[in-house]
Amino acid sequence: MSQPTPPELRAPLIGRDAELAVLRSAARTTLEKREVRAVTLVGGPGIGKARIVEEFLGSFLEETPGALHVYQARVRPPALSHGLIERLLRARFGVQDGEDRDTSLERVRSEVSTVLDDRRVGDVCFLLGSLMGIAFPETPLTRVLAEDAVQARVLRRSVVRNFFETDAQRLPLCLVLEDLHASDGDSLELIGHILEHGRGPILLVCLTRAELLSRYEGFRELGASRHEVVELGPVPADSAGRILHELLAPCEGGVPQRLVDAALGMSGGTPGLMEAMVRVFFESGVLSETHLSDGARGPWRVDLDRLQSARLPLTVEDAVLARLSALSAQERRVLEHAAAVGSVFWLGALVALGRIDAKAPAYWTDSPAEDVARIRRLLAGLVERDYLLRLPDSAFADDEEYIFKHNREREKIAELTTTGALRRYHQTIADFLSQKDAVRSQEEYLAVLARHLESAGSLTRAAFTYLEAGNVAREHFAAKKAHEYYQKGLSLLGRDDARRRIDALHNLGDVLLLLGRTDEALAAFREMLELSFRLALHGKGGAAHNRMGRVHRDTGSLALAQEHLETSLTLFERAGDTRGIASCHDDIGKLLWMRGEYEMALEELRRGLEMRKSLSDGRSIALSLNNIGLVWRDHGQEAKAREALEAALKIRRELSDPLGIVESLNELGQLALDQGEHEKALQLLEEAQELAQDLGDSNRIAVVLANMGEAHLRTHATEKAIEVLLRAEQLCDDLGDKLHLADVKRALAKAHLDRGDLRAARDSIKRSVDLFGQVRSKPHLAVALRTLGEVTGAGAWGDGHEVKAVDYFMRSIAICKEIGNELEVAKSYRAFSGYVSGSAHYQSIPEIQREAQKLSQMADEIFERHRIRTASTSPPTISPPP
Repeated sequence: MSQPTPPELRAPLIGRDAELAVLRSAARTTLEKREVRAVTLVGGPGIGKARIVEEFLGSFLEETPGALHVYQARVRPPALSHGLIERLLRARFGVQDGEDRDTSLERVRSEVSTVLDDRRVGDVCFLLGSLMGIAFPETPLTRVLAEDAVQARVLRRSVVRNFFETDAQRLPLCLVLEDLHASDGDSLELIGHILEHGRGPILLVCLTRAELLSRYEGFRELGASRHEVVELGPVPADSAGRILHELLAPCEGGVPQRLVDAALGMSGGTPGLMEAMVRVFFESGVLSETHLSDGARGPWRVDLDRLQSARLPLTVEDAVLARLSALSAQERRVLEHAAAVGSVFWLGALVALGRIDAKAPAYWTDSPAEDVARIRRLLAGLVERDYLLRLPDSAFADDEEYIFKHNREREKIAELTTTGALRRYHQTIADFLSQKDAVRSQEEYLAVLARHLESAGSLTRAAFTYLEAGNVAREHFAAKKAHEYYQKGLSLLGRDDARRRIDALHNLGDVLLLLGRTDEALAAFREMLELSFRLALHGKGGAAHNRMGRVHRDTGSLALAQEHLETSLTLFERAGDTRGIASCHDDIGKLLWMRGEYEMALEELRRGLEMRKSLSDGRSIALSLNNIGLVWRDHGQEAKAREALEAALKIRRELSDPLGIVESLNELGQLALDQGEHEKALQLLEEAQELAQDLGDSNRIAVVLANMGEAHLRTHATEKAIEVLLRAEQLCDDLGDKLHLADVKRALAKAHLDRGDLRAARDSIKRSVDLFGQVRSKPHLAVALRTLGEVTGAGAWGDGHEVKAVDYFMRSIAICKEIGNELEVAKSYRAFSGYVSGSAHYQSIPEIQREAQKLSQMADEIFERHRIRTASTSPPTISPPP
């Protein structure tokens, strides 16, 4: 057997003073300014990224003991959704893989209570626990989130960021994130969010390879001046020589220069390769260990004669091959089996692979098998010789888990394994994983199972397993991973199993909507419709039409939306799907409301309400009541609006639905605002904001703040309005919520106009129009163009822009007509006529004055025509669910 690798063989840190200075500077700034700072070290394997961070932490904490809490996380294969966040949270809470569930629950609950002072501990524990694979009891909020994937995704991101920000207020944090390039998209998105928008004394230290910078466009710019990217190259030649002298210091009689020169020529200044060269010297017999009389390790014996005959590597691949050639046949077979499993593997899988051609004994007893003991011994030797690393805990509680220490060695072994052998290995590995209970509950292991099935040629089973992984990822709000798995599963499924394909397309479409990929979502729903039609599945066809109708409604294509929703209603009726029928009535009611057809909207909403009552669906009943209240409010029937909205609020309080309560309080606040009850409006909105703040729901906080800004604006408290709206703007920007950001920008434009700051009004409304155009929301764009006309007419761009102001009003009118919303048409008519009537430029042009008067009269007629006749319309029946 070959000589073992010397213990603690490790390149010293030499030639990295500049990089250490960057880290120390960032840490000092974090502590002094109490704000987020980030340093990303970029470099290839073996370049010394982890070594630099280790030295920095050791020296900095020695100089400033207790200044930072340090938590380190590393991507653990396979790259599960939110995998890096999972490792970071486990490090923060001290939760080990395979730990007793009750112990983990208590540990996390205790820490969260300490950090957050018992505020919403149950909700936060559930959301953080879901990222760690720890199932906490559901709460009213989390039950609501299970039905609202968009809100769940936003809220979980807010909760993670808020937890670390609050934790950092107690003691500044240093979060070390390794192997960012191997992380999943969901983790990268959340880390980018913290890096870009985090607040408080948090130092992020990211370690990655260069491929991340091309894979994640814009990563380098995240955080602007708060984030420094340091690209590591080889150490200078003089530093490389010093490192090798340190590595070879135990050589008997001093360090031979010939060994230094040989190692320098191959390593090229990469510390990791210098270590590899010393290992090659041992493997080839150039170096060997001696032991003293007391058994202690002695100096290294040097045989320079062997250096001439030894086949020293000239490239990295040569070095890998040299290491592999030193393996015995049994060691080589074990590593071959391990490489087939992947970067991470288990003893149980190696045992199964070792028994592929073995026959079962005549009598299988429970006594330890000789082959298991033999594999354990081989693994222990490979760990000692630096090929493998045994992990302290295992994903499978009854097994031992290992990883390859050097990924290049795993890749080369896999490359040298025959195709036929690999196919058999993959099937056996799939069989091993299939009988593990933990696999079915975690999407990353389902995906591993699917990949082995695919490699084994079991394509249909692989497709089903990928789709199952997609479902689990979707349930955990990991939209990017879910999209990846659904796409892979559908590709392998082909035309097989139409029913599974229909369900997968439905889920894929929903995930694509979460990711903002509207056109692709519509294509998925269209394919779902085609398959449903072919098989005469009316309910599935109804669901496809319903989804397409909602997409078109939300993007302003109201005519298309109505066709799809009415078709959906017919199909749900054919299928006898009461819940689907009720949902369609509600969706059609919302569409008619957007078009200003209020009587018809109320009729549809009431139908949906009555059907939902028959289903005893409290949340949906409250939603219908809320929508009915909004219709009444838009038509000035304040008493009826309040009745419906307060009934919705009552139900939501009874159901302990915090998100619904925030929504109801916000709507009631707007109603009070419309009635001129400004003090009451602010009280309701402040209660809504406080609850949203407790939830950590930045999205709803932003919406409520926007309405509070409007309330201040109506009372001519312009400065207060701008202050509140700027806070809302910051939150929307942090969240990447373009729709609400655009609306806040529009409100800011009006506030700046009210203050007389025409330049700020111009900048705000221009950005608002741009954003509404990006999100393709025609109804919102029409309103923004109307405001743009007002701002332009007020002289924001100076004199000579009167024609442009009229053009903006006309474009707003055209869009309102296109989407069929007569009331918005009337509002734009009135805004146009108001501008022209008061404009000195147009006073002397009788034709346009007549046009303005005509449009003003048309606006009055539209408002009158749409006024709901209370005598002919009975109020909705309002009662809580049974």
